[in-house]
Amino acid sequence: MTITIAGEKKEYAEGTTIAQIIEAEKVENPLYVTVSLNDDFVDKDTFDTTTVKEGDSIEFLYFMGGGSF
Repeated sequence: MTITIAGEKKEYAEGTTIAQIIEAEKVENPLYVTVSLNDDFVDKDTFDTTTVKEGDSIEFLYFMGGGSF
């Protein structure tokens, strides 16, 4: 099946989970990544059970903290 990851079309097997995609895509800091699936945030507790479907779109987001000097 074809899905879009970070704006790029990629092929994955039916039934692939978010957790498997995070691993396959070698996501930096997987403990701190937030995943958007079709513009909806995915709860980290469901990464192992949330599967993607044909045409889905995934974005990996990192929230950064910071301040002024």
